[in-house]
Amino acid sequence: MDQTPGRMLGQPLSSPATQPKKRSTSVMSFFSKVSWNLRLQKQEPLKNVFFILAETARDPSVKKRHMVMRGLGTMACETPDKVRKYKKIILDLLVHGLYDPVSSEVIHESMKTLTIILGKMQGKALGSFFIDITLQTRTLLDDENDSLRYSAFVLFGQLADLAGRKWRSFFTRQVKQTQDSLLTHLQDRNPQVAKACKTTFRACSPYLRQSKDYSFQNEEDQRNPKLCRQLSHYHPELLQFFYANKIL
Repeated sequence: MDQTPGRMLGQPLSSPATQPKKRSTSVMSFFSKVSWNLRLQKQEPLKNVFFILAETARDPSVKKRHMVMRGLGTMACETPDKVRKYKKIILDLLVHGLYDPVSSEVIHESMKTLTIILGKMQGKALGSFFIDITLQTRTLLDDENDSLRYSAFVLFGQLADLAGRKWRSFFTRQVKQTQDSLLTHLQDRNPQVAKACKTTFRACSPYLRQSKDYSFQNEEDQRNPKLCRQLSHYHPELLQFFYANKIL
């Protein structure tokens, strides 16, 4: 993904000050229609709103697709009960945005909204969406865009808490494949990304435990020498945490 020069972490991926006035008006019009339909559900069924959003989420216009992801985030914050009721439709739209083929803005907005919605759902009824979200999020941990990396680490850490028994085996494999990225970004050039990585590393730590299949090995053989060496040098407090919890 291309990174916009001079962009600070946490800021929108496009500066509002540089956008045409027409776009600002269209955004406000879009949100007004959504909010109006939310308030007048008896006259305009909410399901119809999601049909409009679903159609717009596949629009050739990047601006419109970005608006849909942001609109879903607004709805998640203002009407969480509706999010739970229409969670499958919403998750389908967000996963579609997460895999957007051309726009880092759409992907970033999708990740931020997923973080909000997964927090409200507590991982319930994610189904196979869990796999789709995990696979794409993992690829974004090494993205050149600071904002994408930050949101990816936050979301990946959240997925670690939501995996449960059903997806534990799958997520364990994903964490092990992500181990190099976790080690690398503990020293990320962006301090906020490094902090998010450290938090995610702790959340993923239970998935780094050695399998019982290797119980015949002695303690030294079971330890991951690369992981121990790097943590000992750069983050001894994390290594101590892993030892204390018998992760390494």
